Amino acid sequence: MTVEEVRNLAMAIRQEVGKAVVGQEATVELMLVALFAGGHILLEGPPGTAKTLLANSFAHAVGLQFGRIQFTPDLMPGDIIGANLFNFQTSEFTLTRGPIFTDLLLADEINRTPPKTQAALLEAMQERTVTIDGESLPLGDRFMVVATQNPIEQQGVYPLPEAQLDRFLFKQTVDYPSAAEERKIIATHGAKVGAMEPEGWGVEHRTDAAKIGEAVAAVGTVRLVDEVIDYIAALIRGTRDVADLESGASPRAGAMLAGAARARAAIDGRDFVIPDDVKQLAPALLRHRLILSPAAEIDGRVVEEVVHSIIETIEAPR
Repeated sequence: MTVEEVRNLAMAIRQEVGKAVVGQEATVELMLVALFAGGHILLEGPPGTAKTLLANSFAHAVGLQFGRIQFTPDLMPGDIIGANLFNFQTSEFTLTRGPIFTDLLLADEINRTPPKTQAALLEAMQERTVTIDGESLPLGDRFMVVATQNPIEQQGVYPLPEAQLDRFLFKQTVDYPSAAEERKIIATHGAKVGAMEPEGWGVEHRTDAAKIGEAVAAVGTVRLVDEVIDYIAALIRGTRDVADLESGASPRAGAMLAGAARARAAIDGRDFVIPDDVKQLAPALLRHRLILSPAAEIDGRVVEEVVHSIIETIEAPR
């Protein structure tokens, strides 16, 4: 598959998702980048902003098996990955696979469950394997997590540990729609009460796991010149030298940013990365990896402001 074919495929997926979801173009763009870069995405926003419908429609459009886990305070790790259960009829243990064995997993309200249960996703997200009673079971090459979480100031939530957050390629803030978009939502979705399935909106499969694998291979051929590599390194290292930040981005963040920039270039039909690819993706890639210093919190600073100031301070290559 060529980068031009990757571009056409991305356009087709956007068109299909747009049949069910009004707006959210920026979120769909990041989901496409995450898909072709082999990453995961965290969506944060208030309830009722179509996060579940978006994930379901995206999975249907790309032809991946869709699974959903509703995270609750009493959810246990075994409820996610599965367990070996004793079968009294055969007097043997039988492996019961959990809902994590799918292609695109929607981890709904992931911050409503304690860190112990959240940790059940760590190995799956990093290595695409699950270990049950000492046996490693592989997940598919296209395994992708789309997690949603409520804003942290809402009641009954547990902050995600830094190790968990670092597994996500992007964190996207899903906001309320514009006035025109909200009117369209009311006009279209109000006429189909309870229609939460993508098929009900005419969303069709536009690809499959094999073709997505070809697209990922095409992304791997996108060129990354030394000047852009230096720019990525400067951005990542720049997060560690800011007084407003207690903790900066990890080296893994730099590698992820390079892969994401390659995917964005391919989606635009280019076989080379430009600094704008890095600049556009940096906020979504960094905002969940940085921790404000106590002094910055007292001053009322927010991570988003610090991220943008770092990006503006470091000069991009021309």
